Amino acid sequence: MGHNEQAIEALQSGNFEKAVEEFIKAAEEAPDDPVGYVNVGNVFASIGDIEKAEPFFQKALTLDGEMGTAFYGLANLYFNQERYEEATTLYEKAISCGVQESDAYFMLGKSLERAEKGRLALPYLQRALELAPDDLEVRLSYGILLANEGVYDLAEDHFQSILEVEPENSDAHFNLGFLFAVSTEDKEQALHHLERAYTIDPEHVQARYIYDMIQMGEENESADE
Repeated sequence: MGHNEQAIEALQSGNFEKAVEEFIKAAEEAPDDPVGYVNVGNVFASIGDIEKAEPFFQKALTLDGEMGTAFYGLANLYFNQERYEEATTLYEKAISCGVQESDAYFMLGKSLERAEKGRLALPYLQRALELAPDDLEVRLSYGILLANEGVYDLAEDHFQSILEVEPENSDAHFNLGFLFAVSTEDKEQALHHLERAYTIDPEHVQARYIYDMIQMGEENESADE
């Protein structure tokens, strides 16, 4: 069994130290192959050791300046450090260098969103959903971004489609309830979905807070009549 195979076996058993050791041995045996350095970087990144991960991704890029997986690994490091502008650039590079999976478009969209460029993020989250139409996390994020950008009808469609698949999705209920509260006069639907959110997830304090605010507003309106 080669070093890469032993490293993968170690990863599967949760032995990250052994995995790093074997991936490093594989990289030493093929020092001009950037894949080995990306593998080591990914293991360090997976255990949150950013300082050790970054040089391995950088080394891979010195060997192959068009290696999409190295750009993607480095972008993830920067995203987790809240360096969203840099992460955006690197995700764009990863995609242009062949990383065409849904996750790459999703993370590019999230980087733009976190950098307060929500309108620019929309097409990337849309593309991520096109590539992974059954991914409810992607659909929820896209729906939330649409709602934040004022595209309420389309956002509602996505929240409703999540609930068709997963009726007990508290986040979908919360966002649908919040959407009804801010974009319509349908307080009954807003209260219904907010109540469902905190009933399903009792720790969803934001849903309960907004529910109580709407209820209080209705009581005040009734008292003024």
